[in-house]
Amino acid sequence: MAASHVLVVDDDLELCAQLSEYLAKNDFRVTAVNTAKQMLELLGREAIDLLLLEPSLRGEDGMRVTRAARESSSTPIVVLSHDSEVADRVIELELGADDYLVKPFSVRELLARIRAVLRRCRVEFVGPARDDTLRAYRFAGWELNVRLLRLTSPEGDHVELTRGEFNLLRAFLASPRRVLTRAQLLDLTRMNSMEVLDRCIDIQVQRLRRKLEADPSHPRLILTERGLGYWFDAPVSVVR
Repeated sequence: MAASHVLVVDDDLELCAQLSEYLAKNDFRVTAVNTAKQMLELLGREAIDLLLLEPSLRGEDGMRVTRAARESSSTPIVVLSHDSEVADRVIELELGADDYLVKPFSVRELLARIRAVLRRCRVEFVGPARDDTLRAYRFAGWELNVRLLRLTSPEGDHVELTRGEFNLLRAFLASPRRVLTRAQLLDLTRMNSMEVLDRCIDIQVQRLRRKLEADPSHPRLILTERGLGYWFDAPVSVVR
C-alpha cells in the first residue's frame, strides 16, 4: 500500500524540517506548511492520512484552527503544543483532536502515537457491521476494493482516499440509486464532528466528486436531491 501521507502544520520551520526528515525515514510521505490557510487548502485538495497540528500559529486563534481543521476534514489530528495545562488538552480533544502531545517531545513517542492513531482509524474504515464475504464494488469502470481500502480508476490508476471519503463512497455503493439523507450518511460514515454536521457531508461529497467525476461541477455519479441529501446514480456490482 502507498505510504501514509502526514501533513505537518507549524510555523517553527526548524521543527517542520526535523519532523519531515524523521518521518520520511520511517516510511511516511510528509508535507509541511506554516499557516492555517495552507493547511485548509491542502486538506481540500490532497488525500491526507494524518494531521500534525500546532494550533497556536502566529496571528491565529488556536481553537479556531483546530475547529476549522476538523470541520473541513475527517482526517485524524494529533495536536503538538507547548500548552501543558489539562484544560487546554481537554479543549483541543473536544474540538476534534484524536491525540495531544506536549512540546518538547520525543520523536520516538510521536512516531508511536502516529502509528497508534492510524491503526485506530484503519479499523474504523470497515466498521463492525461489515460483510466479510465482500471483496469489492465495481461501478462505471471503477473498483473500490474494501479489503485493501483501494480505489482504482477505469485507467487502472490508484486514487488515494481519506478515511471520510472511503466511508462515504462505500455508503453510496451499498445503496445505489437510493436517496440518502445527510443524517443517514453521518450515521453510515461515523463522521461525528461537534458542529456543522451537514456541512461535513457536503465537503466530503465535493472532494469525492473531484476524484470520481469527469466534470465535478456537473456530476453524473453522485447527484444531489435538493432538500434531502444525495444519491449514487450508477449500476453497482459486488465482487465476493
